[in-house]
Amino acid sequence: MAGASTEEHLVHHVYAALQAASCPLVDGLYLQDADSMLQLLCSPSQHRTDILAWTCSSIHPHFASSKAMSVRSTEPDVFTKEMAVLGQELMLCKADDLDLITGDASPQRQLRFLQQLLTLVPGGRTSAGLGADGELLLNELFSADSLPHLTHMLKPSLDPWPAHIKALSKTSKTSCKPSRKEAADVAALLKLTQSELEQLQSQCDFLNDEAQSPAFSPSSLRVAACDLQQLMSTFSHVYESDLRAYCSREPPGFSTETDVFQRVHRLLLACNTELEMLKEVSEASASVNEEVKQLQTKPLYWSRGEKRTLPDQLEEVSRRIGDFLSQVHP
Repeated sequence: MAGASTEEHLVHHVYAALQAASCPLVDGLYLQDADSMLQLLCSPSQHRTDILAWTCSSIHPHFASSKAMSVRSTEPDVFTKEMAVLGQELMLCKADDLDLITGDASPQRQLRFLQQLLTLVPGGRTSAGLGADGELLLNELFSADSLPHLTHMLKPSLDPWPAHIKALSKTSKTSCKPSRKEAADVAALLKLTQSELEQLQSQCDFLNDEAQSPAFSPSSLRVAACDLQQLMSTFSHVYESDLRAYCSREPPGFSTETDVFQRVHRLLLACNTELEMLKEVSEASASVNEEVKQLQTKPLYWSRGEKRTLPDQLEEVSRRIGDFLSQVHP
């Protein structure tokens, strides 16, 4: 009975998730009862296969243009295997779980698979679904089987004698009476064990002072979990209404071509070369200028033993040439 109730709740959740994800294959169906939803989602049919194909294409856009989609009507086995491989890549099933794709698995397995797939579809995870999942988790956590483990986790104790050992000890005490030597050995072993346990307990901060540590209880943990669930539901609503449009935008595209960078690199190298050439020309010009200044001011010796500069010598040579020409052409 509980299994049927869980299955009914699950099929309503999956159908609501398909509607929230705007699946065009459930528009206009207006299914209300769980049996018709189970017939649609868990019985082998072309409609169910189309719903799976739409879900996989929404998760992986390239799947819509893959070979499996083009041959799904003529080669259904290829399409089934490709969807199972996609499920394995998403870590939701194995590649040989073909019964999940064909609709031959149990309804609960199929619904769990569809539910996990729809959590990856944009818009397929409604706030109601999140609340239902959180409620299922809390119910499982606080169930009669899990509550003792939860209580022990919240209030750990250092007990070296589990219940079955205590019972065995009581049975052995009533059945036989140990000798003095055995009793002394057991007493020494117990004393050694007790000292080691006390030393270990002194190293455990959470066992030293219970008053200093906050008091946890299953009820307070449930309240904290409900608060966390409410915060997550609120964030999910804000994300769906305001943030998804920004987070789903394509990142700015950058050209992968390297021509621009190569041209800029070449231009920078040419600029550096020209700057170095200009620097060398400036240094050479300054050096030539200095040499000319030195030649103009440096005293030279003439044949008569007089110290004259280069301009004086040029002037003297010009004067002599003029005198010679005047004598040749009177």
